Amino acid sequence: MPADAEQLLFPMTRDPEILGRAWVCAAERTVELLGEGRDLVFLVEGDASTFATFGHLARVVRELVPAIEVETIPGVSSFAAAAAAADTVLAEEDETFAIIPAAYGIELIDHLLDEFDTLALLKVKPLIDEIIELLARRELLTTSVFIEKVGSPNERIVRDVASLKGEKVNYLSLMLVQNPKRLRGELRRGCRQRRETGAAALAAIDPASRP
Repeated sequence: MPADAEQLLFPMTRDPEILGRAWVCAAERTVELLGEGRDLVFLVEGDASTFATFGHLARVVRELVPAIEVETIPGVSSFAAAAAAADTVLAEEDETFAIIPAAYGIELIDHLLDEFDTLALLKVKPLIDEIIELLARRELLTTSVFIEKVGSPNERIVRDVASLKGEKVNYLSLMLVQNPKRLRGELRRGCRQRRETGAAALAAIDPASRP
């Protein structure tokens, strides 16, 4: 970390008033530093456009000073890193994929298993036992993998997800769930123009057909 790095406070709360004040405070400090003629970098774990605090900060900074230029450099999201670490695929060809904070609850997760081929369940800690029970009922334990602290020295990958029942897993944990039994509807291909075969193309330019 650079010696002149600034620490900005973003409290872990869902209270919109507390969060709003924190974003304004951080944005005002950011504007002050930019006013000194400095170029700033906001470090993000993962990707800045996916569940990152950066979006809130950038929005408030632009509200304070609309002329400020903000460049977002793409990163690697936790679920993409987890898929790579676990040597698994999130989606192939026409498969569907959804990213769901597990806090939305078991009922929604159960429903989405019928709608998507793969689910990335984020922050599974509070519901880990309920998720395992759901996967057991749906017979999806063998097509699920748990990843904790992906990309860190303490990264952990657990394929026997049933063994995690009763364990207090880390906050930075997610689960990738594939549902190979999902019944898919008919895929609409759109209006794709078929390419002419070589014979048809030759027939189109047959000299005998010319005037």
